[in-house]
Amino acid sequence: MFVIKEIIVVALASIKANLLRSALTTLGIVIGTSAVITMFALGEGAQRAVEEQIENLGTNILTVRPGQGFRWGVASGSTRLEEDDAVALRDQLGAMYEVAPEVESRYQVSYSRYNSSHSVVGTWPSYFRLHDHEIEHGELFDQGHVQGRRRVAVLGSNVPEELNNPPGLMVGRTVQIRGISFEVLGVLKEKGGAMWEQPDDRVYIPLSTAMYRVMGNRDRLRSIFVAAPSPDQLDPLWADIDRIIRRQHRILPMEDADFSISQSSDFLETLNENTQTFTLLLAGIAGVSLLVGGIGIMNIMLVSVTERTREIGVRKALGATRKTILFQFLVEALVLCMLGGALGVAGGYGAAHVVSTTFGSQTAVAIEIVAVAIGFSAAIGLFFGIWPARRASILDPIDALRYE
Repeated sequence: MFVIKEIIVVALASIKANLLRSALTTLGIVIGTSAVITMFALGEGAQRAVEEQIENLGTNILTVRPGQGFRWGVASGSTRLEEDDAVALRDQLGAMYEVAPEVESRYQVSYSRYNSSHSVVGTWPSYFRLHDHEIEHGELFDQGHVQGRRRVAVLGSNVPEELNNPPGLMVGRTVQIRGISFEVLGVLKEKGGAMWEQPDDRVYIPLSTAMYRVMGNRDRLRSIFVAAPSPDQLDPLWADIDRIIRRQHRILPMEDADFSISQSSDFLETLNENTQTFTLLLAGIAGVSLLVGGIGIMNIMLVSVTERTREIGVRKALGATRKTILFQFLVEALVLCMLGGALGVAGGYGAAHVVSTTFGSQTAVAIEIVAVAIGFSAAIGLFFGIWPARRASILDPIDALRYE
């Protein structure tokens, strides 16, 4: 135990004697580790942001759209979904499932002398339960408003601010949508967006009012949302929806459907996979600098062996074994790499914080990545320190004492 302690003390003294050179040697490890930590922090932050968006969209919701295919929020094809399709789904699926049709278009919304452009959504009251919307001020519209084609509206949390009025004071006021007066029944709590979905910027009105008074498309739905009690029931729900809509559209089982069924989170999960791949690619590039730093350490250790050849000869003449010399130089390489790794982790934390505060990007440093970075630094110290240490240990003491 005493011998090991003495070897470590000698190794540290050697590093201290050449402090500037040791600092420059570890710089490559510091930069490489910082880059790896920063890249993984950005990737982890992006992954968590995607997971939050998936939660906002709902993991137990299926969406029926006209036509086959769906890209960037737009359904392809010239076929149509009608309100009767939504009614059939509601009646045949049963009360345990929530069904909500939707039509949507963008209009100018005005209040007093202020106006702003917002997405106007026509739907059923079940839409709010299905998407977990909560009311903050006032109340939601009900089925009576839908049946009476009432001109009432529920505002997303950001809309009152756009109209320069406090949310609580908007209830009971009248706003203009496409020049048509609507009474504001309530304002929703903030929910947050997910990709193209921005519920806080929307204005919600009864489906019948949207179809017959505002949009003029009468009976053409943008989509129908169906929510299962739990994500485990999505597969049988998908089959039931396919069967019901096929019957509505008179499509035989072997024929191609004129509608598509998708899960809202599918696209975001694909995006999550792409984000992970991109993060690994960037981290791999950053890891190259770690290897370069390791090569630099091996180079400096070889120079150190050459400079200290006579010292090695003296130590061997005084009884130092090959293992003692080997261990001494390995300790030096390990200390340089571990110190560089620790400084690199601190630098990575700092860089991630700067990126987060400067650019508003979400970052998260996982403890597993820190452990891997430190472990990888140690592995580099061992890998690139073995050859110089072995070279020092096999020096012949007589030749080493003659070395000038």
